[in-house]
Amino acid sequence: MKKKALVAMSGGVDSSIAAYLTLKEGYDAVAATIYTGNYSCGGEEDSCAAGRAVEDARAVAKVLGIEHYTLDLSGQFRKCVVDYFVNTYISGQTPNPCVECNRHIKFGALLDFALNQGATKIVTGHYARVANENGRYLLKKAKDPAKDQSYVLWRLSQRQLSHIYFPLADFRKQEVREMAAALGLVTAKKQESQDICFIPDSDYAAFIEKAAGRVPPPGDFIDTSGRVLGRHRGLIHYTTGQRKRLGLSLGEPMYVRSKDPEKNTVTLCREPELYSKRLVARQINLIAADTLPGPVRVGAKTRYSQREVPAVVCQTGEDEFVVEFDTPVRAVTPGQSVMLYDGNTVLGGGIIVE
Repeated sequence: MKKKALVAMSGGVDSSIAAYLTLKEGYDAVAATIYTGNYSCGGEEDSCAAGRAVEDARAVAKVLGIEHYTLDLSGQFRKCVVDYFVNTYISGQTPNPCVECNRHIKFGALLDFALNQGATKIVTGHYARVANENGRYLLKKAKDPAKDQSYVLWRLSQRQLSHIYFPLADFRKQEVREMAAALGLVTAKKQESQDICFIPDSDYAAFIEKAAGRVPPPGDFIDTSGRVLGRHRGLIHYTTGQRKRLGLSLGEPMYVRSKDPEKNTVTLCREPELYSKRLVARQINLIAADTLPGPVRVGAKTRYSQREVPAVVCQTGEDEFVVEFDTPVRAVTPGQSVMLYDGNTVLGGGIIVE
């Protein structure tokens, strides 16, 4: 009897080929597209990106000859992803909503649905790898470093990892597109968005103001000595490392160094002051081990597009570790994720707090 797998199809080329490869592996596959809500426009569903994604996924499923479901997870998505994003920004930090979406939605609610349907695996088009070594499930990098998505998967548990299959681990993006074109799939040339899915125009501040039902108050720009440099438009308009759209003329480039929600201030600094030798992370999740045994040499990454930096990590509590970088890192940002790697293996990660 064939093992059953549920493929999460987003309407893009990666998940389309993930479905195709799952069939080639001999699984009895079904497809599901998550409906997260209408965030891309104010019109009818079918005129929005969400509606188009469902239609494209359904068309691919038809070509592949597999059953397709549309699963409405808009309530959970708003609570676990959108509200988290809005509240974290308002608190003065810069969140990574994709991490929470993977944890709660794609490999949370959708995984539960898959298991209830009798599936043993949930399949996505992520470029990453899951391996079972000595009874422990490990998260590893994909073959293509330019597409590796392990950074946004660090919050997954052993239970979640045990049910995941990533068919694209050994493929490059161009190979995926070529397979899709050869199969005649409508997603073959579909471009991937670089925006957060629920904010397609990248206007974070306008989205947050609408979602929160209020406009955050203006306050002072200050320098590192506390001197007032001017007025800001509200904390949600700024993130660590930002130089553009400050609305100031200071005679030299200045960058956002930090935000203080209690005092409602944004601290600016010169470029050299953006670099940090150390960070503290909490809400940690260790994948390769239950705890970190003393100081551990790692490759650390504080942004999705950033290169790994050699560092030493020390676990300082059940839910905290400290990372000391060999060389200073630019714009370490509270609210973002820090990833710890041992070669190609993800040791774990945490949310940067300072």
